[in-house]
Amino acid sequence: MELNIGDKIPDITLADQDGAWTKLREYIGQPVVIFFYPKDNTPVCNIEACHFETHYNDLKNAGVKVFGISKDSVSTHKKYSTRFHLEYRLLSDVKGEAEKQFGVGRKLFGLLQDRITFIFDKEGKLIHKINAQFDGKRHADEALSILNIKATSH
Repeated sequence: MELNIGDKIPDITLADQDGAWTKLREYIGQPVVIFFYPKDNTPVCNIEACHFETHYNDLKNAGVKVFGISKDSVSTHKKYSTRFHLEYRLLSDVKGEAEKQFGVGRKLFGLLQDRITFIFDKEGKLIHKINAQFDGKRHADEALSILNIKATSH
């Protein structure tokens, strides 16, 4: 099932890089940016994760909650988050439950997950999707633009 503009944020709970459970619907009441990426420690994923970190304070100061999701394990996310000093939460979707609920597709015979970002408004409704497999920087830049947030960091 693919999420469409106006759909509610899926009711899913995943573990973050510290093993803490995160229920996405608990963040209704503030804008939420959720980016799905294929794999920790891969070139375009590193660019995307670091670019979200570069702009994390801009997003956080505007009241936006940011989550990155991949099928990597909690322990892999912990190492990745530590390596790149990521302040936002990385959620582990080992079983692919979130991928299914969000309608995230796969390429290369099902081996490579799409790189897609979902932007939800304060009411928890999807307002924008960004699908750019090989442009890691576009996701954070476009999220800032859609949410009318001026970037103060580069």
